[in-house]
Amino acid sequence: MTPISRRLALAQLALAALLAACSPQTDQQPAALPEPFRGVNLTGSPKYGKDFHLPDADGKERSLADFKGKAVLLYFGFVQCPDICPTSLLRAAEVKKMLGKDGERLQVIFVTVDPERDTPEVLRAYMNAFDPSFIALRGSSEQLAKVAEDFKVYYRKVPTGSSYTMDHTAHSYVFDPQGRLRLALRHEQTPQDYAHDISLLLKAPH
Repeated sequence: MTPISRRLALAQLALAALLAACSPQTDQQPAALPEPFRGVNLTGSPKYGKDFHLPDADGKERSLADFKGKAVLLYFGFVQCPDICPTSLLRAAEVKKMLGKDGERLQVIFVTVDPERDTPEVLRAYMNAFDPSFIALRGSSEQLAKVAEDFKVYYRKVPTGSSYTMDHTAHSYVFDPQGRLRLALRHEQTPQDYAHDISLLLKAPH
């Protein structure tokens, strides 16, 4: 390499370093975990929602910013669900206990896909039946459709005689304490699987 070529190469390297230093920083990537998740790893996926904005049973709009420092377990369901929803919420309550003191840093959020019947009063009573710390969110039909689309959640009203039931996605989403979507946990997984993955997020460095 000639002296001129060497100086040109060094100048290019210096320019690249300068541009990198001046470039806007992207979101900080999560630190590597000591072992793999048992659920579906969604870390960094651009296909799913990064936040939600829905009113709770008291009419206060909630988003991830309200739960900074906590892992958030987000589940979509409805109160008159005969088995899947109560099973999911019972499991969430068990997971919270399994985490011990770290359970205080887990926020369970239930989004109703049946706002027509799931009134604020009904939702408050339903959450209290499982754990008073659980929060239910109830948006308008338009708000629900937007959040469901963001998170690839399916729901559909199914007539049953003079009434109806709801078909809906049964997995849960998990955000880490920094508000990053990290996981989808399947309905058929055990409380131990849920607790394992959530514990990894709660104990991981930023």
